[in-house]
Amino acid sequence: MRYSITIKPNSTKGPLVETQDDGSLLVYIREPAVEGKANTALIELLAKHFGVAKSRIVIVRGHTSRNKIIEIE
Repeated sequence: MRYSITIKPNSTKGPLVETQDDGSLLVYIREPAVEGKANTALIELLAKHFGVAKSRIVIVRGHTSRNKIIEIE
């Protein structure tokens, strides 16, 4: 299953996952977007949110962008 995600790093509101009206996800995390810390935190948070292993979540597109496409196997 694929999801469109907008990530908000360095957020005091996070960690939090919100579903938007169009079905995309808005994810708030506390980690900065440096050296992959935000991507790692995103995968950990989504794994908890969906109840799957971290290894089943893959960032398909947008590794260096705030807009990402992820796939859950």
